[in-house]
Amino acid sequence: MKNKAAVIDMGTNTFHLLMVALGENSFEILYKEKVPVKIGQGGISQNLILPDAQKRALHTLRHFKELLKGEKIDQIFAFATSAVRNAANGRAFAQEVWEQTGIVIQVIDGEREAELIYKGIRMSGCLDHSSTLMMDIGGGSVEFIIGNEEQIDWKGSFEIGGQRMLDLFHYHDPILPEEIDKLNQYLFQHLQPLIRAIQQYNPQQLVGASGTFDTLTDIYLAGNQQPKPKNQHKHLLPIHSFQEIAARLIHLTKDKRLAIPGMIPMRVDMIVVASCLIRFILNHLAPQDLLCSTYSLKEGVLAEMIEKVATGKDLTVNSWQ
Repeated sequence: MKNKAAVIDMGTNTFHLLMVALGENSFEILYKEKVPVKIGQGGISQNLILPDAQKRALHTLRHFKELLKGEKIDQIFAFATSAVRNAANGRAFAQEVWEQTGIVIQVIDGEREAELIYKGIRMSGCLDHSSTLMMDIGGGSVEFIIGNEEQIDWKGSFEIGGQRMLDLFHYHDPILPEEIDKLNQYLFQHLQPLIRAIQQYNPQQLVGASGTFDTLTDIYLAGNQQPKPKNQHKHLLPIHSFQEIAARLIHLTKDKRLAIPGMIPMRVDMIVVASCLIRFILNHLAPQDLLCSTYSLKEGVLAEMIEKVATGKDLTVNSWQ
């Protein structure tokens, strides 16, 4: 294990730091941390990063930089997604981050985000030869990929993430039936390209990546008094169990949702609209079960890093795709 590197995934809700030592075909996690920065809070619907959100983001990134100095890691790959790429002040924010921390932010588009999510899911072991629909529910965007362990057949990114759905439809607690109806109409309108792709490629499996799916898995396992294996990167969530969990979440207030074993505070608000989205998707395909991958974008970045190390390519920001 020679190369030390770090990935920073600057999501709309959560910033992730992952420090690793890279080998030719593997990686060792040195340290990881996630912080609920909520960079999209308050401003995402106006395509702005508000001052308070910028302060939280900069504070977290300065903290990450100090940790990286302690590990003597200078190969830092920071990726920003929906909230930053759509913000009118996103470019100015990225410049401010560089000036204050020396971290160069790569603001990636939705297609690139979907590609990295696919590579992370593939590394989790969730894929085989079967056609599979993969989804990652972020705060700003949702990525869908159809493919298998060999290739991507179709991919799409939609700016309908959890924070956006929350701002548009979840006004009451618990959410009202008419709000769910309006959300479903919105999803049907905005996800027509996905619906057509499902009809064309007929995926037989559904895999959810990280985030919401991690929490749904935790709730399922806690409800069955089962421990979650730390070194396992794919987890089975039976469809009927998901439907039972979703029905509970939709009918509970925030305080009661938070009391559910397995729930974490950073997911308690958006998990309702995210569950509605998953239920909408399940109306358009009928997989046997739902597989949940703990790997997503940042592990997809690692997969590319490992490939570069194996082929002797330079691990620098300038040489990155």
